[in-house]
Amino acid sequence: MSKQSAGILVFRIIENALPEILLVHPGGPFYMSKDLGVWSVPKGEFEETEDPLEVAKREFYEETGNKILSQNFKKLNPVKTKGGKTVHAWAVEENFDQCYVSSNTFELEWPPKSGKIKLFPECDNAAWFNFKEAEEKIFPYQKPLIEELKMIIKNT
Repeated sequence: MSKQSAGILVFRIIENALPEILLVHPGGPFYMSKDLGVWSVPKGEFEETEDPLEVAKREFYEETGNKILSQNFKKLNPVKTKGGKTVHAWAVEENFDQCYVSSNTFELEWPPKSGKIKLFPECDNAAWFNFKEAEEKIFPYQKPLIEELKMIIKNT
């Protein structure tokens, strides 16, 4: 079976009734100087025996340090990465006073073939974006999640 990830697309409606989406920027040396097209829904891989929504909640907390209090999750249509991984996502409205990152870390030999192992955060930034900004920032394969969220908000 191909790999699967589960994530949460958190949105909020700000004072002027415009929605914003919370995205995270991947940590590590490969994304350090990249901005457009590399931000993501907070997510993580799961095993077939795990509940994908529970994994998504856990990953959201691990990557952002924020807990989602709402239980009003809306399942979005899965998307696929170029590598074939299926990403399951849920949309939920939540508003955090502060957007911060409290991410897990991973080890990587850096620079390559140096023999030096360095520790990097899974995510090095999190921020709120309006739809237009989010569509520019997010990985292209995740754009359908934003489009679906637009329709959900429009119909509520």
